[in-house]
Amino acid sequence: MSFNDIFKSSFLENVTSVSVTDMAIALALSFCLGLFIFFIYKKTYSGVMFSQAFGGTLLAMTMITTMVILAVTSNVVLSLGMVGALSIVRFRTAIKEPMDIAFLFWSIAAGIVLAAGMIPLAIIGSVIIGIIMLVFCNRRASVKPYIAVVSFADASVENQVMAFLKENTGKTLVKSKSAQKGNIELSCEVTLKNDDTAFITRLSEMNGVSSAVLVSYNGDYMG
Repeated sequence: MSFNDIFKSSFLENVTSVSVTDMAIALALSFCLGLFIFFIYKKTYSGVMFSQAFGGTLLAMTMITTMVILAVTSNVVLSLGMVGALSIVRFRTAIKEPMDIAFLFWSIAAGIVLAAGMIPLAIIGSVIIGIIMLVFCNRRASVKPYIAVVSFADASVENQVMAFLKENTGKTLVKSKSAQKGNIELSCEVTLKNDDTAFITRLSEMNGVSSAVLVSYNGDYMG
């Protein structure tokens, strides 16, 4: 085969470039790996709202990547064209959770390694990554923190509010404070005593306090 023959391409010749057996095995394994990645994503998810669509995207991404790499490795001309075609693709969807990027890259990497024929690396590597994810990303804090948002009009009330929070919560830490004319808003990270939230009602009834709100806080969406 000459150098020019490498870059000759025929549609009918490409039909049998990848055997049906190779396609079936690669896509079946990519489907299993995609399900495994989706399972790990579901078990380790700690965001506000779980997205079933994103989990399905991880499964599809693994299989699509496997299909693309199978085609690329079978034809040099196709690989060059694929690089040019994919270079103009732009994805505008924002990634809300930082760990979602890791799962997307994991799905793509698993599809690439699997289609390249490195089946043990794809399977064993995915299992090891999954175990690490379960151990380190699925850990929950022993004490669940909350954010208490208190609004009051007079600056002299702030000391009373802080003293009340320190007395009725396990820990009180000021996260933010905003002041406007006639209104001051204080946000504090607090931990509850025996899961008792009744203190926030008593705080809202304190003289000078206009409102008091208690929200769950996991450290990701509030600074």
